[in-house]
Amino acid sequence: MKRSILGITMGDPAGIGPEITVKALNRPELYEKCKPVVIGDTEILERACKFTGNTKIRIRSISSIEEALFEYGTIDVLDMHLIGIDDYEIGKVSAKAGNAAFQYVKKVIELAMKKEVDATVTNPLNKEAMNLAGHHFSGHTEIYAEYTNTSKYTMMLAYKNLRVVHVSTHVSLKEACDRVKKDRILEVIRIANQACLDMGIGDPKVGVAGLNPHCGEGGLFGREEIEEIEPAVKAANREGINAEGPVPADSIFSKARGKFYDIVVAMYHDQGHIPLKVVGFVYNSEMKKWDAVEGVNITLGLPIIRTSVDHGTAFDQAGTGEANELSLINAIEYAINFAKQRR
Repeated sequence: MKRSILGITMGDPAGIGPEITVKALNRPELYEKCKPVVIGDTEILERACKFTGNTKIRIRSISSIEEALFEYGTIDVLDMHLIGIDDYEIGKVSAKAGNAAFQYVKKVIELAMKKEVDATVTNPLNKEAMNLAGHHFSGHTEIYAEYTNTSKYTMMLAYKNLRVVHVSTHVSLKEACDRVKKDRILEVIRIANQACLDMGIGDPKVGVAGLNPHCGEGGLFGREEIEEIEPAVKAANREGINAEGPVPADSIFSKARGKFYDIVVAMYHDQGHIPLKVVGFVYNSEMKKWDAVEGVNITLGLPIIRTSVDHGTAFDQAGTGEANELSLINAIEYAINFAKQRR
């Protein structure tokens, strides 16, 4: 089987991205499935090897994808020469680190658009640090949309069989409610349906969440379900999409886990993020550590493939070597599968 080339950004150097990258790429089975190359800075990855105890891994600086070896035991790094270990403090917001993280993302998008890599995987960046550096984006999704000239897109979160897409993401709750409009909901239903097909799911069933408690109780608690959401679902049905809704948000995610739906359309950021992270993030209170930080963030509607970890920079864990790499591994697996389906 052909191995896809994956461009993996290092993330904010002050966060856990470098460490979980080293830990994830210390798994030989990943090299059997793909050809990973990290977009970042060599010096930072070398120190991450020490933090994580992976001192036998070789960090190899390259200047182009063609130079990569893609061999287990060696991590190929497309060295951007943007930042060194003396330029910032681990676990602290830094404009220099924020700029580096942004430039890694911009570069991997460029590589994907030129088809030098088959898919992109992103480690966490810090929005405050990025904006301090003068790059005014609210997150990865918006950066990808800008540099791929994409206007119709959405975020998908995935953990095992629970998949969630969003009508809106990084806006205030008040603005999120204002964005619950028929045209946008229909657009997201279409993207969700296509995403399932792209993952090899035949005849996907799309569950569409309501906005208000009890889906508004016939207009008693709000009319968005009547005036915007239900008309969007009916329009999708007329296009041949197997969509159902609006379904009360307090039950739709349990139904999705029970395989009533292949994917859920959430109306706003936290409506979709909270249930997924409740099941994907597992903290061991006795051991005082995270047993699992799982889940994948995927941007849909782009001309290129983008998957990501479903967590932040975790500055409190940076430099300890204890950060959990499972979300990054999941993101890599999704990228491999999307690339395979696209081929």
